[in-house]
Amino acid sequence: MSKVRFQDIVKQKDGFLRGPFGGDLKKDIFVEKSCDTYKVYEQGVVLNNDESIGRYYISNDYFKKKMYRFEVKPKDFLVSCSGVNYGAIHQLSENIEKGVINQALLRIRLDSEKVDDNYFYYLFKALIVNMIVGKKGDSTIPNFPPLSVIKALEFELPEKDYQIQIGRLLSHLDKKIELNNRINAELETMAKTLYDYWFVQFDFPDDSPQGQGKPYKTAGGKMVYNPTLKREIPLGWEVDTLASLIKSDKTGDWGKEEPEGNYTLQVDCIRGADINGLNGNGKINAPNRYILQKNDHKLLAPFDYVIEISGGSPTQSTGRIAYITDDVLDRFTHPLICSNFCKAISLRNKDLFYCFAYLWNDLYDNGVLFGWEGKTSGIKNLLFDSFVTKHQVPIPPLGLAKQFFDFVASLEQQKQTLLKENVRLESLRDWLLPMLMNGQVTVGEAS
Repeated sequence: MSKVRFQDIVKQKDGFLRGPFGGDLKKDIFVEKSCDTYKVYEQGVVLNNDESIGRYYISNDYFKKKMYRFEVKPKDFLVSCSGVNYGAIHQLSENIEKGVINQALLRIRLDSEKVDDNYFYYLFKALIVNMIVGKKGDSTIPNFPPLSVIKALEFELPEKDYQIQIGRLLSHLDKKIELNNRINAELETMAKTLYDYWFVQFDFPDDSPQGQGKPYKTAGGKMVYNPTLKREIPLGWEVDTLASLIKSDKTGDWGKEEPEGNYTLQVDCIRGADINGLNGNGKINAPNRYILQKNDHKLLAPFDYVIEISGGSPTQSTGRIAYITDDVLDRFTHPLICSNFCKAISLRNKDLFYCFAYLWNDLYDNGVLFGWEGKTSGIKNLLFDSFVTKHQVPIPPLGLAKQFFDFVASLEQQKQTLLKENVRLESLRDWLLPMLMNGQVTVGEAS
């Protein structure tokens, strides 16, 4: 290994560039997207690893006049350099939309003869970002230091051939995680598609002698108008409130950070921020807490749901939902509870378990829950009791619900198996990362 400065491994002319400040990217210069425009790359691209994100475009003339210096190219690295997530990094793909960076991004363009892209990505995450951002908990607004400070940072760099070996090993782990996530997304799409066919379009298999297993509505199954829903539903389906399906609910708990007095029951606490991760769409950072032993009735059990009842944003309503199964519980070290900003419910009949979950998500995705929110001290709250006791929904026959349950349960088990594998792969990657970067482990030992 040899010690290098950051400025030695980037392109000498344009290796570092902070996005434009001041009035260069005011809204009055933005134009409609066309084949002749340049996209303004935003922090969301980095934070979500999603290059499709981008609301604003500038004209080709404005690019040539003022913004050409801030152009992005394939394989550039973009780093979020302000806000709570500063230090996040993303490498642009080979087929990016032409564009420029905004003021919240740092562009890094490497000297490819000296540094392997994969290796740099992991080096940055393991070492360099901590040298830049300093310790967590700074009282000032998180922000990057001047580029002169970043350029002068020193670190050890192995020969390029060895960089390639390290980068390849770590990227293999991430690619397997990414593959698992794509498989899970496909499994979720399968379940959602079937729900839409059966319970929205009403083309479930008609098992009656007349239907002979054909899609109900398409094959001419009898539909009746329901004045409450103001639409037609299949003959024989009931209409009732969501509350009619719910057996019980339990409030959340927050407990203590450490054991204290009778607060001795150790739990992992699911917050609203963990719901997406619980569903397999992100990270779970459920805090470890201690609650009263007498509150063990609040522990989450198979066939419970966790519903966020406080939080949301102007563009996101409260009411996100996750469901609990044995496989979900098996992903955690300790029993689960939900926080005070969530509520747990269970149904009268578990055959409706997945129907209810997809019905709720359908209402959420269509913005229905925005109409059932109130505010307390500026925080949005879901008016849960009013919603479930007043909102009417079509209720399918239990036999059909059971068919859907059996189909989704099999997919869900596959999803949870892959999510557990991801946890193991992430743990291995995160253990290897600093060890490989500081030389405590070599690629030969690691593999």
